[in-house]
Amino acid sequence: MDQAQSAAPGQGALTLKGRYRWTICGLLFAAMVFNYIDRQMIGVLKPTLQKDLGWSEAAYADIVFWFQAAYALSYLSFGRLIDAVGAKVGYACAFAVWTAGHMGHALARGVLGFTLARVVLGVGEGGSFPAGLRAVADWFPKRERAFAIGVLNAGTNIGAIATPLIVPALTLAFGWRTAFIATGLLSVFWLAAWLVVYRSPEQHPKVSPAELAHIRSDPEEPAGKPSWTALARTPETWAYAIAKFLIDPVWWMFLFWLPDFLAKRHHLDLKSFGPPLIVIYVVSDFGSVAGGWASSQLMRRGWSVGAARKTAMLAAALAILPIVFAANVSQLWLAVALVALATAAHQWFSCNLYAFPADVFPRQAVATVSGVGGAAGAVGGMIMSQVVGAILSKMSDYTPIFVGSAGMYLIALLAIQVLSPAYAPARPPVVSAGPR
Repeated sequence: MDQAQSAAPGQGALTLKGRYRWTICGLLFAAMVFNYIDRQMIGVLKPTLQKDLGWSEAAYADIVFWFQAAYALSYLSFGRLIDAVGAKVGYACAFAVWTAGHMGHALARGVLGFTLARVVLGVGEGGSFPAGLRAVADWFPKRERAFAIGVLNAGTNIGAIATPLIVPALTLAFGWRTAFIATGLLSVFWLAAWLVVYRSPEQHPKVSPAELAHIRSDPEEPAGKPSWTALARTPETWAYAIAKFLIDPVWWMFLFWLPDFLAKRHHLDLKSFGPPLIVIYVVSDFGSVAGGWASSQLMRRGWSVGAARKTAMLAAALAILPIVFAANVSQLWLAVALVALATAAHQWFSCNLYAFPADVFPRQAVATVSGVGGAAGAVGGMIMSQVVGAILSKMSDYTPIFVGSAGMYLIALLAIQVLSPAYAPARPPVVSAGPR
């Protein structure tokens, strides 16, 4: 009796086809941890930096604005670059640039210096998600992609959890400049591991023929790479871009202003807002993984890809609505619970939305379309930063900010339904063959 026949039902298939693709997913998860430590540090340090350097709300909003402007432009260019050179080289370049920008914060002396450092950080971080999503498209079949993206995206929450644990301690002990240097040096180890470990599945010696067949089990895709013009004429490109434009600014708002909300509304400081932030991002982590798991489970039960993804996103869009009450709750932990529900719902929605380019576009276009959507989300974030800064300068009240954020997810889902009702594979014309 051969090995496949002697194995226990369901167990042998898993053993035979291998699971090295989850090692790659683990690397992508770790990259997101570093990404969000580097990205969120300025939000955690906002009260300290405003006190030390005398920033106004408008100045802080401008620093966030220029980071997002650089991030938006980089998302577009890096997306196309990654589809041209592949995930390995593209991610390595992006990671090196954003690490240099992050450590550059230690040299800043005022608003201009922080703005320049944030611009370099934004240029590098703009390549992170296009590279990660392209790697997932290269390494996972469609039925596993949302879960893999959920695991990858969970790294953002672990980074957000680690930041209030690590950064206040480093800052109180050694100063905020040392905190930027120390956290930046940690990233070097990931970059070395990525360059050593990552290859395409076809070239990797640890991928068995059975696992490779599993990874490539989806129907054959057309060879070649769609042009910018072809993608711009494709409704699915606009569906993804509009949805990202609407929901990404809400996450940016939480990321950059949540410590400030806790400080203003509940009088927390650098020593005390760590536990609430940890709770919020732990719950968010659950939302990220559970959202991808939920749609994957529906697909295993026979649901179509589109029905599974849209149902999961609808559940998340409804779950985020109670955030409208968060700014008016006087009890700290009730406010934390409402914010945690909203951030978890965002991550649930987001990991299914991130799967959209890989679900409907050929792999040679995944990073490009992800870049378009990420750029649209960053532009939305630029607008949000100015709106939030103006509101807080005038009234110091988060109520209109939370109310405006609550409905964005239902509108985003409506845009997807209108522009991609069948959730069918997009077929933009291709112009040339590119690297796998």
